[in-house]
Amino acid sequence: MGNIADLLAGAAARWPDAGALTDTTAGTAVTWAQLNSAVDGQVRKLAEHGVRPGDRIVLRLPTSADFAIALFATARAGAVAVPISPLAPEPELATVVEHSGARFVFSRSPGDARPEVPVLTPSAEPGEPVDAIGGDEDIAVVSYTSGTTGPSRGVMLSHRALLANLEQVGAVPGTLGHLDRVFIAIPLFHVYGLGPGLLHATSVGATVVLAERFDVVKALEVCAAQRVTVIGGVPAMYAEFARMPAHELGEGLATVRLLSSGAAPLHPKVLATIREKTGLAIFEGYGLTETAPVVTSTLVTGYAKPGSVGRPVPGVELRLVESDGLAEPVPLDPDDLDDAFVEDDAGAGLVSVRGANLFSGYWPEGAHGPDEEGWFRTGDVGYLDVDGDLHLVDRANDLIIVNGFNVFPHEVEEVIVALPEVAEVAVVGVIDERSGESVKAVVVPAPGASLSEQQVVDHCAEKLAGYKVPRTVEFAEALPHSATGKLRRTRLRS
Repeated sequence: MGNIADLLAGAAARWPDAGALTDTTAGTAVTWAQLNSAVDGQVRKLAEHGVRPGDRIVLRLPTSADFAIALFATARAGAVAVPISPLAPEPELATVVEHSGARFVFSRSPGDARPEVPVLTPSAEPGEPVDAIGGDEDIAVVSYTSGTTGPSRGVMLSHRALLANLEQVGAVPGTLGHLDRVFIAIPLFHVYGLGPGLLHATSVGATVVLAERFDVVKALEVCAAQRVTVIGGVPAMYAEFARMPAHELGEGLATVRLLSSGAAPLHPKVLATIREKTGLAIFEGYGLTETAPVVTSTLVTGYAKPGSVGRPVPGVELRLVESDGLAEPVPLDPDDLDDAFVEDDAGAGLVSVRGANLFSGYWPEGAHGPDEEGWFRTGDVGYLDVDGDLHLVDRANDLIIVNGFNVFPHEVEEVIVALPEVAEVAVVGVIDERSGESVKAVVVPAPGASLSEQQVVDHCAEKLAGYKVPRTVEFAEALPHSATGKLRRTRLRS
């Protein structure tokens, strides 16, 4: 299927003078021809530094034109990009460099250099045309997962996987087209910003409007000034939008035709508020780093369905399996049907996926990739409704087992967040001598709220079976989240 850098060469050939990237933080803009030439120049510099095909290069850069140049140059040189957060602390950088065996670090900070691993500074200096090296099954990106349920692992994404997912997503009606102007303030080091964001826009020659950080007021100004038509966002962004006055939101998003959300669950209240204030629906998707990344979208369904992440994109197969891999849904507790979180006629199971977009295993051996039949069990628990749309219940690793009964954290969270005094909540399982595990809720109160532990417990007791009621309630000023807004439960269990 080629090399992901071929996407840029193709855009430069078809639309040389069309706008490619507008970096609103740096105040710069380039055409596809200019971006392609800058990448050629960067490839020459990589060769001068002795970069060889297969070398790993850490990309420690913000959402910017610099990131795009570094990514495409690394791919065109036949090397492997290892993106990480520019805000990652020094120990995390050191761990990724050591584990990946990186030879270089793309960074704006000379302080990121270390013995044997020099820092490369991204450059927009143009260069003579360079042919891409490698592609197809060669690894393009090693993306380290956020470690929400354990230590981070390097996901090996081939050129084939990334390009296949672009083809799959591109086959869905209503996705990006050449005339679109897409606003991206989510991290490009995350596969959601990298794939459905930057790479997808490049594949169709859409203009990418970049911002290093998301500030809701600034974002609305940028969207209006740049005539943005598509926003690729995460739930935390849309929650900020939802809090804005209707007239300000409407003016800022006046040219927008499509809002998409991914990387974490979107609360139905946010979807409803945005629709009420702007008339725009938010189309939600589901994916993983291991699937490069998109698996499902409500764009496939054809309408935004609260609580659902939609149906598989064309070319992706999905089935629910038991923990042992059998393709049958996990039955519900027969004694607790009235209290079941999922529908009475549905069974929850592990989401298993098959398609050309799957990863090549974990770095470096390629272990724990798709099985012999091409299926990969995601570790997410979900169910299919009567329309065939997927609803995610929780991560399998987040499941709480109380006296042998399963408790899905999301079910308890939905009950607690319904309290008007609650801004946010996370539920985890903690070791309990009597029941094996018990339910613990960590609550972020709304500003000015007066809420007691007993009030939370009493509210849950009215709505849930006894074993699902939190035994412990703690209050916190904020919950730990990843860069894309995904909750990091492991930090709450201690």
